[in-house]
Amino acid sequence: MPGHRSITEAEKLAAAKLGGVPIRREQMAAVANIYRAASAVRQHLENSVLRGSDLTWTAFVVLWVVWVWGESETRHVAEEAGISKGTLTGVARTLESRGLLRRADHPSDGRLVLLSLTEEGDAFMQRVFPAFNEEEAFVTARLSDAECRSLAEGLRSVVLQVEEHGEERRQSLLGGAEPAPRRSGRRPRA
Repeated sequence: MPGHRSITEAEKLAAAKLGGVPIRREQMAAVANIYRAASAVRQHLENSVLRGSDLTWTAFVVLWVVWVWGESETRHVAEEAGISKGTLTGVARTLESRGLLRRADHPSDGRLVLLSLTEEGDAFMQRVFPAFNEEEAFVTARLSDAECRSLAEGLRSVVLQVEEHGEERRQSLLGGAEPAPRRSGRRPRA
């Protein structure tokens, strides 16, 4: 198994492997670097500010979503956090056991569950988020404020493209078929 490679080494290896293959290299580099940046930032934040709070990235994102949106149905929290409802169930139970999150039945639909922060959860986010934001500043330190705004706008455009046209594109690529369901604990089929 190869060891950790720098982004520069990875780019050189990819360029050598692809040689004369007719591909859109700039778009490939953009998507590859979105993934690499997200992984690097997540790992840094989990191993720094979140480690001191004994939180995973996912748990922090769930707290963030509920902190910002207020009391919300679990399905909306899962969607905003980018996780499955099953994953949210485990994360919510852990956060509830720590006294940071409260689960309650929906007042008019017994099938739904609402999540809200406890007073302790709200105080926790008010205390931890400034430290988290300091690390956001650290990981973007090589960018000016204008470059940060431009990057944020560019990434927002990527998200909007997928949100607005991704389903249509998926249908076209799969000939209208539904994607195969993910099998838990296994990698998607290649």
